[in-house]
Amino acid sequence: MSENTVAAISSPMGEGGIGVIRISGEDAISVADKCFKAVSGKPLCSLGGYRAAFGNIVLSDGTSLDEAVALVFRAPKSYTGEDVVELSVHGGTEILRQALRRVLECGAMPAGAGEFTKRAFLNGKMPLSKAESVMSLISARGNEALKISRKAAGGSIDRAVNEITDLLKLTAAGIATYSDYPDEELEGAKISDFEKGLLKAEEKLNTLIKNYDTGKLIREGINCVIAGKPNVGKSTLMNLLCGSDRSIVTAVPGTTRDIIENSVNLGDITLNLSDTAGIHATDDVVEAEGVSRAKELLDTAAVILAVFDGSAPLDADDRSLLEDIRTKRAIVIINKTDLEQRLSPKDFCGFECVMLSAKEGKGADNLQSAIKRVCQMDSLSENDAVLINERQLSCVKEAQKYIEEARTALFSGVTVDAVGVCVDGALESLLTLTGERVTNAVCDEIFKHFCVGK
Repeated sequence: MSENTVAAISSPMGEGGIGVIRISGEDAISVADKCFKAVSGKPLCSLGGYRAAFGNIVLSDGTSLDEAVALVFRAPKSYTGEDVVELSVHGGTEILRQALRRVLECGAMPAGAGEFTKRAFLNGKMPLSKAESVMSLISARGNEALKISRKAAGGSIDRAVNEITDLLKLTAAGIATYSDYPDEELEGAKISDFEKGLLKAEEKLNTLIKNYDTGKLIREGINCVIAGKPNVGKSTLMNLLCGSDRSIVTAVPGTTRDIIENSVNLGDITLNLSDTAGIHATDDVVEAEGVSRAKELLDTAAVILAVFDGSAPLDADDRSLLEDIRTKRAIVIINKTDLEQRLSPKDFCGFECVMLSAKEGKGADNLQSAIKRVCQMDSLSENDAVLINERQLSCVKEAQKYIEEARTALFSGVTVDAVGVCVDGALESLLTLTGERVTNAVCDEIFKHFCVGK
């Protein structure tokens, strides 16, 4: 078997119109020729790149497993940069398993997690940040998350990082010149030039860090806790957002006694919802436990959807909840607008307010806009680069730390060479992010989190 040639199922397992097995490596075409027979009688090795053939997957006893289309890609013009053959068969679980088994019998090795994208990176087909965006594209759960992933795949992160590294390289060159000619006033080789370059680089790094938090909410979904006293319509709101009866709704206060969770799309954003027990003073032991759990969630939620009955005036339980969420990221929902109103946004000074009727399904669009505002999603422009994982964030924070040290050293009396060491450290961190200086261990760690077949 060729250790360089690997194969895996590259489409989701299950029933579907088509399933795909990808083979990549120096022997990909010869491996495919052993198990695929074209109806034309021509072997795949006779085809050029970007050519397809119709035929059959043939088992070792000569019988046909399934009809198939073989698509040939010649190195280096393929996803991995190697010779690649993609075999498309009918999308059934057993067909795919047997077809893959036959490909492995013919000389390929099983591909590891992220094997194909890893090879694409190692063969120079894409930078590391773009390779990482592949899984972000696959796992995108809403349109906003897809936009971020597409920008990353289009090179937005690399462009932003390259702007910063260019500034740092210019600063490093100036420091080297200053060290050689300290008594001459050369352009770009003055202390004020170094300070200006470092400050500009730091500002750009701070923007990347700030945007990461907003991007994470978009990519992973916003953890929203629905809170309020009993019978204000929390469960009705949960069911409205879920589009189904996820929570039990009755006229009896205290129906929900535990946390009910579900993930939903509200427009183009994803919400990880938690419907909680009514928060109020109670002597009921079971209900009190539900209230306690609900209050714990208030401390960890990204956004609190605090629900109030618009047809009744605020009482002690309502005011207590308002105090609990005053310093948190929260949206006040004045519910039951289908009834005569006793509350208005004026009663909730300082809070983002939304008026809706969960029962009649009116006002949900306003809620989507409010969530975007409190999460500052609208602060991201079309051109903003957004880091897509913790590894990238860690590299940026490390670079930021080095630049802070460089700026401190610049005015602390140490030699300019020491400032240059800090600048070099920042550059090293950013080049690790893009993959120009990444180690094998880091590379393996990144791609092991990918799915097999990608």
